[in-house]
Amino acid sequence: MTSTGSFIRIGGTAHHVVVEGSGPVCVLSAGLGMSWFDWDPVVPLLAPFRTVVRFDRPGHGLSAPAPTATPPTAAGEAHRIAAILDALSLDGEGDHRPATVVGHSVAGFHAEAFARLYPARTASVVLLDSSVEEHARRPAAPALRTALTRVLGTALSAAGAPAALGPLARRAVVRAGSADPAGSGGDPAPAALVRRCYRTSRVLRGALRENTHYRAVAAGLLALRDRFPLPDGVPVTVLAAYDGRGGRGSTRWLERQRGLASSLGARFEVAEPCGHLVMLDRPDAVVRAVLAAGRAAPVRDGAPRPAP
Repeated sequence: MTSTGSFIRIGGTAHHVVVEGSGPVCVLSAGLGMSWFDWDPVVPLLAPFRTVVRFDRPGHGLSAPAPTATPPTAAGEAHRIAAILDALSLDGEGDHRPATVVGHSVAGFHAEAFARLYPARTASVVLLDSSVEEHARRPAAPALRTALTRVLGTALSAAGAPAALGPLARRAVVRAGSADPAGSGGDPAPAALVRRCYRTSRVLRGALRENTHYRAVAAGLLALRDRFPLPDGVPVTVLAAYDGRGGRGSTRWLERQRGLASSLGARFEVAEPCGHLVMLDRPDAVVRAVLAAGRAAPVRDGAPRPAP
């Protein structure tokens, strides 16, 4: 059974955080609409070697909703990771313990942004079937998009959509993201936690918010790439999923993942058979990538550079 952790307040918003294990710090950040318990298959394998930090972004899992007028950004999510580590006193100027940051799907944008903005606080980066947007542009009228998303979330919540359909939608996403959707494994998450999170309007609104601003976050990361190089000597691993069925597991998707690795000077690996939810299908591959990156990470002295 997964741990339910504790809460820390960042920017006025209560964030749900779970810390387990011992050793160098490793932060796990899941994709859009996912929760802390989606890392459950990974943590028992990783915690003997790492202090594992997993958290829910605002509106996800058990975290409080984000301020409605504040859209997500790549830099903002990097700052969120740094603020969580600060609040937990797990790295920083006092002990100089850089963290491995693991980002799945859209959180791959956040992990890369953290490495670019906080180079001295980054031991390594692992991107799990990360989102890739080679030519993203900021959409027009972001304030209007935010307002429309808020209206849609309010309407769906008033209609009772989260309570009626939230857990079903969650399980459909897990089936679609599995390498064996017709298999007997199903969604490994505890049913009680799925209901606790996905029957709420909070999680619906959080997923809508991130989906609405996805392109803007991608464009923001491209802008960071132009201004802030990845830290020298910090290992980056791109772990792509391949299930052989087509779609996100297609050869074209692997080519884009390989292109991402090439652009970042990263090590490229393929987990197969594996769906998009790599942490559920192949937790062993995730742990190997984290530990291998740790062995390649340089030892650095000096306090972390403050984020711009």
